[in-house]
Amino acid sequence: MPKERILLIEDDPDLQKILSSQFELDNYTVEVAGSGKEALEKIKDFQPELIILDLNLPDTDGLKLCKSLRSITKAPIIILTVRDNLSDKLKGFEMGADDYLTKPFEYLELEARVRACLRRARLISPQKEELDFGHFKVIPAKREVWVKDQKVHLTRKEYDLLELFISHPGEVLSRDFIKQEIWPNKEIYPWSRTLDVHIKRLREKIEPDPENPRYIITHPGVGYRFEP
Repeated sequence: MPKERILLIEDDPDLQKILSSQFELDNYTVEVAGSGKEALEKIKDFQPELIILDLNLPDTDGLKLCKSLRSITKAPIIILTVRDNLSDKLKGFEMGADDYLTKPFEYLELEARVRACLRRARLISPQKEELDFGHFKVIPAKREVWVKDQKVHLTRKEYDLLELFISHPGEVLSRDFIKQEIWPNKEIYPWSRTLDVHIKRLREKIEPDPENPRYIITHPGVGYRFEP
């Protein structure tokens, strides 16, 4: 599987090295830009699948750069900055950012957000505006689920679970993998039934017969598989 490409726009050399090394260890291809001008030059040839953007750059305001980037790419943009006030966060989203993380931060949280943004980007690609699975359909851009022409309400975690499953069709996902993807910052103890409860509720909402699942298949002692 080709490595996914990340453009890191950050002027701190130490943080550049740390993040580049970590992401490369996690099997990403990373290109670094230390200024807005350099970022706009590199994005044309590199064509990143995700952008991490620091707002405090030497030659431009990061919020303006975010708007410029959004006009030329559909790649998810994660703002990574020391600015933690609400107005900057709201402006960031208005300018086209997909996520916002303040410094200091834990790398594991940033990488979890990267994976989530890339997963959503794959699901809402132009050729997948609507995903039809027969008994139910999903409209990723709106985070909507419909069963027999009736819109079904899923909680945020239930939708995240479904999104994770349909982005890995036919794959057996381990319980540990699912927990890491859906609850990256919250420890779920081995004896916790949190995952089981969410799976049960999701089945009740999308399965024709929740007691005999057609879509979300249990692999005892391992995890679950989504069968399209």
